[in-house]
Amino acid sequence: QVQLVESGGGLVQAGGSLRLSCAASGITFRMYAMGWFRQAPGKEREFVAAVSWTGGSTNYADSVKGRFIISRDSSNTVYLQMNSLKPEDTAVYYCAAGPRLVVDSIYYNYWGQGTQVTVSS
Repeated sequence: QVQLVESGGGLVQAGGSLRLSCAASGITFRMYAMGWFRQAPGKEREFVAAVSWTGGSTNYADSVKGRFIISRDSSNTVYLQMNSLKPEDTAVYYCAAGPRLVVDSIYYNYWGQGTQVTVSS
């Protein structure tokens, strides 16, 4: 049974930082690219960041470039370090696993349940 479990969300003031984690089980983690997506109320789910299965390649949405960092380690965990947070970063954040590093959510096979991030102004 595949499970992706996010943690680390919460309430933070604008300018602050949070680190999200996503623990994967039931998949051969090293064979999957991992992505983070987010969905704000009333909006479509959008791509945030992704990392290749080797960890050697990353991709970021323009809105988070220079502020967020995606990484992964051998403990089957992918992270999203979020710095200089803005109120517009408020959303439910989801991690996802897929066969390659892409921005389109339809290519990701497995999804977590999401973690809420709220940034106050």
